[in-house]
Amino acid sequence: MRIIEHVNEEVLGKAVKRAKERNIIIPTFKQLKNPELIPGTIKEKLKSINLWDVNPLNLFRITWKNDIKTGLFGGVNYIEFPGSFTGVKNRIIGLVGKYFPTGAHKVGAAFGCLVPRLVSGGFDPTTQKAVWPSTGNYCRGGAFDCALLACTAVAILPKEMSRERFEWLKSIGAEVIATPGSESNVKEIYDKCWEIKKTRPDHVVFNQFEEFGNSIWHYHNTGSAIEEVFKRVKKDGSRLSAFVSATGSAGTIAAGDYLKQISPATKVVASESLECPTILLNGFGAHQIEGIGDKHIPWIHNTRNTDMVVDIHDQQCMNLLRLFNEEKGKGYLRNEGFNNKFVDSLELLGISGIANLLASIKISKYFEYDENDVVFTVLTDSADLYRSRIVEQEEKYGNYSEQLAELDYRKDLLDVKTDYMKELNYYDKKSIHNFKYFTWIEQQGRTIEELNELWKPEFWEDTYSQVSEWDEYIEEFNKRTGLLNNI
Repeated sequence: MRIIEHVNEEVLGKAVKRAKERNIIIPTFKQLKNPELIPGTIKEKLKSINLWDVNPLNLFRITWKNDIKTGLFGGVNYIEFPGSFTGVKNRIIGLVGKYFPTGAHKVGAAFGCLVPRLVSGGFDPTTQKAVWPSTGNYCRGGAFDCALLACTAVAILPKEMSRERFEWLKSIGAEVIATPGSESNVKEIYDKCWEIKKTRPDHVVFNQFEEFGNSIWHYHNTGSAIEEVFKRVKKDGSRLSAFVSATGSAGTIAAGDYLKQISPATKVVASESLECPTILLNGFGAHQIEGIGDKHIPWIHNTRNTDMVVDIHDQQCMNLLRLFNEEKGKGYLRNEGFNNKFVDSLELLGISGIANLLASIKISKYFEYDENDVVFTVLTDSADLYRSRIVEQEEKYGNYSEQLAELDYRKDLLDVKTDYMKELNYYDKKSIHNFKYFTWIEQQGRTIEELNELWKPEFWEDTYSQVSEWDEYIEEFNKRTGLLNNI
């Protein structure tokens, strides 16, 4: 699957002109993977630019390695959850998404979708609008990238998503379209995309569920970030045992493909809501774990590399969201012996991050992991995006207390069971792959031949290999603007 098939020189010329006028320098993928490669003059300028500022140089901060203390770069941001907290023997480590611009790593996925088109003349920033269909963070990331790249953004998301998302999107100047339903109403988003395709020829839809730029960005950037952390923390005998990711658009879980390349025994685990058990039971329903839209299998999910599915009760996540953020909950955890720094760090887990933590604990118990096993997961965003949800829980269930905190900690975290999960054999994986038919061929115009290609390992190897080519296009784009010479 080649993202850049040819160069449209006429459109590319317009994009170069716009970038030159707006002082836009585009980072390469290798610079986002390794910020040491970013020119020193750019780093110097970043010292006076805040993480969320609408400044084109913040494109260079679309990385796991932002150092919020210095305003520059350091190691990968992560949290290790102690066994005394999780109740399991093995190590569980979560990469922190809050320290990306917009507070979520989806800004990277959107970059991977838009930039290859922009630097090859596949998208005209002067006449076209970029449409970002999403259940939350992806459209925020797309809107932010568009603001930095001088493009016009249109965000599509379900109307029942958190209030914070809508307010922020409007503040950054994005056009916002609210579709019916909640987290699991993905088809309604697709229907709106088809309407736009038919009626608005100047709109280009970047559908995260089928855009390979999404998975390619995570394969190279998230996969390598996990590898780097593992090398840093491993001890004699340590094993990179598993990677856990909520499926969502299936971009993040592509990091598992990278990890299998460097450590073939690594288990790749998909987590989802028990209230909508799409992979586990071909199920359906609404749920509260924002950011993991479902009731279908994304086109870009390499199901052949997914080894297990784990379902999480959404109310468990909401209970722990209160435990980790309400003062009574934090006070209880401190009384249990956890230090202030760790307790405060739990605010770095959004609802899907909590689900990923619970899934990591479940597989640790299932596989009977020990001190040598290291499980990685991703904390896509933080509690900052869900403060209104905490208020809603209080309105629904009343004030939080230390008694409730103890109940939630012991019942919903320490006492997690190995239920509602399944180890996938070859035909389980192919069954999940075949389930794509009903969305992508019957509804979205894909072909049987394309579907069959997705089952082949060679397809994914070729798809992930495009990044070095993209970097060449980016470097040529920057050369044509001449801005690197001026800076």
